[in-house]
Amino acid sequence: MMGPRQEAQAALFYEFSLEDHVPQDHLLRSIDRFVDLSSIRAYLAEFYSHTGRPSVDPELLIRMLLVGYCFGIRSERRLCEEVHLNLAYRWFCRLDLNDRVPDHSTFSKNRHGRFRESELLRHLFETTVARCIEEGLVSGQRMAITAFRAYRLRG
Repeated sequence: MMGPRQEAQAALFYEFSLEDHVPQDHLLRSIDRFVDLSSIRAYLAEFYSHTGRPSVDPELLIRMLLVGYCFGIRSERRLCEEVHLNLAYRWFCRLDLNDRVPDHSTFSKNRHGRFRESELLRHLFETTVARCIEEGLVSGQRMAITAFRAYRLRG
């Protein structure tokens, strides 16, 4: 016999871990092992005011931009929506379920403002290449030309 439809009662407390919901073989886990953005706050310090409202963490913005580049999300508005919805993106961006995702206009202001003025993206590119050399991912056998500089790659 079919029983009556049971109404779900909302729980008072939930235990939820983003860590448990991101597969071990997810691309962002592989990238996260090599992403070190610990120096960008100090690098950008002179481009932030010491008064006014607290700013959005630049590490969060860079992590969100990496998600956009890795998954072909070109629209900043769409990127904010995807980070809001996707658990793996939230995990990579160090956002908890209750954390707010920055507004899309924040990206434009930072990318075309302080990130450009500070040459942060160039700095991150150069430190990433240096880390790849350090880890043995590139050596000095072949040359790759980028918009920034030329680097010798492992061949």
